[in-house]
Amino acid sequence: MKKSGVIVIIAAIILTLGCSSTKMNSDKMSGNLNELVSIMQGNYSSEAHSKRDTSYFNISLRMVPIWKNKGHYLYVEQAMFSKQDKPYRVRIYKISQRADEFVSEIYTLKNEKEWIGKWKTPLAFDALSENDIELKSGCEVVLQRTAKNKFIGQTGLKSCPSELRGARYAMSKVTVTENEILSWDQGFDQNDVQVWGAEKGGYEFIKY
Repeated sequence: MKKSGVIVIIAAIILTLGCSSTKMNSDKMSGNLNELVSIMQGNYSSEAHSKRDTSYFNISLRMVPIWKNKGHYLYVEQAMFSKQDKPYRVRIYKISQRADEFVSEIYTLKNEKEWIGKWKTPLAFDALSENDIELKSGCEVVLQRTAKNKFIGQTGLKSCPSELRGARYAMSKVTVTENEILSWDQGFDQNDVQVWGAEKGGYEFIKY
């Protein structure tokens, strides 16, 4: 066989192996994204945490998948456990991947009162359009997969604006595992002094 023919065969093998490796990496990332979305969804409470430390409240957290034909979206309600019909936080999270990172973008709903309690019937959100939600720019949480069924991440440094209780910006640190979410939300003023949020550490939400 001529030398040029050998070179062509080797090049073809390398190209084939490269394509195969790229596909494997793509499939792996897609699998990790599905893993993250799967373990995030569910009903949670911080009841156990509130009993161990009375400085923490018993909070209800619900995350339900919606818009399955559009990507990975979760409808989120957070409320005092005793007042679940009056959530203080109503959001939609869009989960996507960016290289080896996973991004949870945060959206508010323009008419959020109309959607409270709709987690019971997720198909109802098919009537909600992307024009009815608004991105909280700079408030996305970027996560890394550190082990099977474990993702750790946070918002950018001073990137998420907040005006709650005199705050200038908010920061969130999140750890997601198969049956628990550790979430630490804090607000800071222009002098980097904390003005709202837990002070000792994040809330421990257990799936039930």
